Amino acid sequence: MSVFDLSLAAARDALRSRSVSATELTRAYLDAAEALNPQLNAYITITPDEALAQAKAADAALAAGTAGALAGIPVAVKDLYCTKGVRTTAGSRILAPFVPPYESTVTAKMLAEGAVFLGKANLDEFAMGSSTGTSAYGPATNPWRRRNETTKLVPGGSSGGSAAAVAARIALGATATDTGGSIRQPASFCGVTGIKPTYGRCSRWGVVAYGSSLDQPGPIGRSVEDCAILLGAMAGHDPKDSTSANLPVPDFAAACRRGVKGLRIGVPREYRVEGMSAEIDAIWRQGLDWLREAGAEVVDVSLPHTRYGLATYYIVAPAEASSNLARYDGVRFGARSEGADLVELYQNTRADGFGAEVKRRIMIGTYVLSAGYYDAYYLRAQKVRALIRKDFTDAFRDVDALLAPTAPTAAFGQDENMEDPVTMYLNDVFTVPVNLAGIPGLSVPAGLDGAGLPLGLQVLGRPFDEETVFAVGAALERAAGFSATPAIRAGEGA
Repeated sequence: MSVFDLSLAAARDALRSRSVSATELTRAYLDAAEALNPQLNAYITITPDEALAQAKAADAALAAGTAGALAGIPVAVKDLYCTKGVRTTAGSRILAPFVPPYESTVTAKMLAEGAVFLGKANLDEFAMGSSTGTSAYGPATNPWRRRNETTKLVPGGSSGGSAAAVAARIALGATATDTGGSIRQPASFCGVTGIKPTYGRCSRWGVVAYGSSLDQPGPIGRSVEDCAILLGAMAGHDPKDSTSANLPVPDFAAACRRGVKGLRIGVPREYRVEGMSAEIDAIWRQGLDWLREAGAEVVDVSLPHTRYGLATYYIVAPAEASSNLARYDGVRFGARSEGADLVELYQNTRADGFGAEVKRRIMIGTYVLSAGYYDAYYLRAQKVRALIRKDFTDAFRDVDALLAPTAPTAAFGQDENMEDPVTMYLNDVFTVPVNLAGIPGLSVPAGLDGAGLPLGLQVLGRPFDEETVFAVGAALERAAGFSATPAIRAGEGA
């Protein structure tokens, strides 16, 4: 068996039994990343020297019996997390020269547990997109292909580099962020697993902000258990983040073994949207059958304000982005385009530094926050957001979790849908309500469509009840037995 066939959980066991060293594992993943990244562009920056030094330290800790939960595990870090001494771009030209003098709280926690950082994963610029096609460093490519085709597919977004790296086996796991589906949708497109935790479960300190009331760090992994292990290392209270919840971190991995007998699983009737493919509807029904067979009860529920979720999100998120991105002005950090005076400096820097999608969202956000439109758009959107949150609260009085599709389609081509922003925004129709409500959501690969591309189902849970979400996700995973692999992957033929 190749080291690339090991899940994160299995690799952890192999490291602890000393059947493989952290240095050997890291070298294998670095070699694979260097070999495959020219095809995938999953990494913006690969950091071999730093990774090997971290692997050496992990080997020493493993030998001394002081190893942390992620000792020797090679992971990719979404290039939205500030990493001390390593360039952090947020996928934008405006941050191309930025090397943070500090470490984000989440990555610091992972380093303390012995993780090995292979490099910084590609993403949509400032996490704004559903394809990783808006990156200033070129689009990332999905390692999957349609059957008998060579068309390059998007890996989803904004965490497409993270998902592509995990799917192609050039990282054992990855950090990601989810503002409107940016963990779950790329996980679905790439046939891997990803969880957006409850808002506040993981610290946002040191993560470049997009929409502050929506952003939440989380992991992408090959399996539900892998995500549980990663989340256990990432989560926890942080006094530097006022939205970080001061709650204990449960044993998420243990929850994967609970089973679902006696649980009530809700089916939101509003998620059967017009135009949803028959294949996605079929895999959804299959997922419900699997949970029934595992002992759960399936009941219909209503989330009546779901229809307003996408419109609400695309008012709230750009408004917060407009405020957050005001700090990129060429004065304090990042790229600078000189001008005759301060105003021209601002104009030139932002015009040259930001891409088209970021400019579009800044303009939308500035518009809805402007005098005369604040009440008509932003304030009304916040009221609708409260109703969407109430829908979930009401539903969770009767059920323990919800099951829905993750995305309305499988991965699409890099030259498909890209010129129509509204079509791109519709990719998030099933995911954005979760962010608006602040609840956890887990995407699990459940099968393949007719073209041989992965389709995901998402499990939604009560706030801070990731344990039940992991239990349901693990039951789906066991029933689905998803073992398909992408066309481009490390260790192929090994």
